[in-house]
Amino acid sequence: MILKKLTTGAALATLTTGAFSDDTSTVTAFYDLLSTPGSQEFVAAFEAATSDAWESLGDFSGAKKSRDAFLGQMGGSALLIPDLDGGVQAMRRDGSFVTLRSRATGTPTGPFFGVDGEWRDFDIMTIDIHELEDGVIGRCYHVEDRAGALQQLASR
Repeated sequence: MILKKLTTGAALATLTTGAFSDDTSTVTAFYDLLSTPGSQEFVAAFEAATSDAWESLGDFSGAKKSRDAFLGQMGGSALLIPDLDGGVQAMRRDGSFVTLRSRATGTPTGPFFGVDGEWRDFDIMTIDIHELEDGVIGRCYHVEDRAGALQQLASR
């Protein structure tokens, strides 16, 4: 776990300069929580890095997930996928938007989205766009290759 954090930190350090580094640490609080969803330290850091009205949008249905709902989901993820890792691979800032490409890996300990992938792992790409407002994340748009994860879990 520590090596994973050091690797992510080293990769991000090469991407950050000047004012962007402050935004980077704000945005990486999201990925620290994904990689250690049961950690109260990372929950607190996520709450500090996001606005009270933070919302997550993950599809075109228009449905939004609140910060509290997201944190509840992360608590469940800690139980279902204790080794979940959201390793950042690339980051780019454009005005108030920070876009990240990350790699999500994990090994569910039980059925995952209806697939009995117990003790099989997945390795997928995710794309997130974080919208910054007054130095914190106000909104996160995200896409992850859930179909790819389910296919990997079903075939291994």
